Amino acid sequence: MKKNAIVSLADANYYPLLEELIESIRRFKQSKDIAICILDAGLEIKQKESLLKKVDELKSAEWDIEVPNYKVKNKEWLKSQVSRAFLPKYFPNYKKYLWIDCDAWVNDWQSVELYFKACENGKLGITQTIGPGYKITSKVNWLFGKLAIIKSQNFKHAVKSKIGYSKARKLAFAPHINIGVFSMEEDSPGWDSWQKNLFQTLKAGNVFGSEGLAINMSVYIDEIETEFLPLNCNWITSNLLPKFDEMNSTFVEPFLPNNKIGIMHLAAGIWKDGKDMRVDKNIKIQIENLEGKFLEKSLRFSN
Repeated sequence: MKKNAIVSLADANYYPLLEELIESIRRFKQSKDIAICILDAGLEIKQKESLLKKVDELKSAEWDIEVPNYKVKNKEWLKSQVSRAFLPKYFPNYKKYLWIDCDAWVNDWQSVELYFKACENGKLGITQTIGPGYKITSKVNWLFGKLAIIKSQNFKHAVKSKIGYSKARKLAFAPHINIGVFSMEEDSPGWDSWQKNLFQTLKAGNVFGSEGLAINMSVYIDEIETEFLPLNCNWITSNLLPKFDEMNSTFVEPFLPNNKIGIMHLAAGIWKDGKDMRVDKNIKIQIENLEGKFLEKSLRFSN
């Protein structure tokens, strides 16, 4: 019986990315002891039949918290904004859960091990989206050169979700936490905190991003125990492009000591000529190598 699980979710459109994520995991020999569990949010029959040959469990995602139909009509993939907060309900036979968005892939197994280690003793294992090379953390509009209107991602969504200005201010300049990769144990108190906050954010705010706001509330307001992992454990390419180490044929952080990227995450997409790399694998962009020269590379997984 496998004790730990890596979980993801996809619809039919993102199925190719999900396949790449699974391939990126299974190429590591250590993965034989880890279950891969998938939530279906609109997969086609043939896709599900193919998946069942590659993964340990496949279940249909549900609306675990009721959401008005007009907000989610014909958008089954939005179940990812709710169901990931209820993983022990879907897959109850595991000790630890590592969620990885299907538009991410594993480049270095050490990050997987770090996430499973980070969530021990009821903690949340997660990465803040801030690090060397990040030039801005929040947007601000200045009035008369003195007054500032805060436009940070957390603050805007918090206000719209009507959680109260006192709570919104606590989130305003806190380093944003991306929920696309995280880990928790089956009995972590973090699940209850997250679900409670998610119920609140879904009532008034947007469905998309609600789970991210809720987990930020759990960390910065409820102050659940959290183990913050390095940026390379959830490298969001749209925030900062990596470099490529040609000698070792791998993506690395762009600044010294050029640590290896652990999990590459294409959240928000990499766009070129109006096309998103997540949708078109043929798209390549210029990536700098460690010698200062530029290469045409895709950031998607290629075995």
